[in-house]
Amino acid sequence: MQVYIRHRPERVLVWTQILLLLCGTAVFASDGTKNCRLFSKSEPELKALSMLEPLAHRNFTAKTTVGGQNYTYALKVCGDVGGVPGAGAIQVDSKGEKTMVGSYNSTQAIGGTDWVMLIYRNGDKYDNHCSKESRKAIIMIFCKRNIDVGPLKVVLEDRDREQDCFYLFELDSSAVCSPLDSHLSAGSIVLIIGVCLLAVYLVGGFLYQRLVVGAKGMEQMPNYSFWVEVGNLAADGCDFVCRSEKRADPHAYSGVATEPSGEETEERDDHLLPM
Repeated sequence: MQVYIRHRPERVLVWTQILLLLCGTAVFASDGTKNCRLFSKSEPELKALSMLEPLAHRNFTAKTTVGGQNYTYALKVCGDVGGVPGAGAIQVDSKGEKTMVGSYNSTQAIGGTDWVMLIYRNGDKYDNHCSKESRKAIIMIFCKRNIDVGPLKVVLEDRDREQDCFYLFELDSSAVCSPLDSHLSAGSIVLIIGVCLLAVYLVGGFLYQRLVVGAKGMEQMPNYSFWVEVGNLAADGCDFVCRSEKRADPHAYSGVATEPSGEETEERDDHLLPM
């Protein structure tokens, strides 16, 4: 007992540190998407960006081969990826050289019922393509309820045009799924209320019978005497209502007294005697 008391403050300290760590993590995660700088802080864009909160501070990578060269793409939601300041998406070639595909300092977010399109602009400029404009990354995040987050997929790099070239990525996650509406019918609500009332009746009656009345065994059941007779009462009611046989009519009332009278009618049998 003394050993337990001696170590109890240490356990309290450990649990306190764990709670502080969890609280700190929660606060940090809640501010994750605020690092993204939106073009226009409109209500729809802020709402779409807030849907990506569970994906903040996560690194996503994908590999692909283009023209015989291997590339690795890295992506992060509203955070520096690959150690490149301001980079939300980068491309790493086989030599290890990094190219910023898009910056989260220039973000656009478009949301739908089951998808969010995240756009990173102002990446490194092309050398000989797309009129040497800045690179742009488009990340399509689709709803998939059965997984937390899926692997990053590189769909294409569209650079065979004069302008508006882009890198297209895909990602599946349950974070962008709209909440499911639960519609309960009137019957379901009545059933739930009935079950709750029954549970309160049984638990409350049991505690009262046991703690207040001091009942033991089956007598702890509330209204035990009534429930014991329910079967007989139900059988009698069914017998009275459901049986189709005619019942024997009671005998008609006769004026016969219950007590024999003092004078009885004397039967005359004189005619039976011989003359």
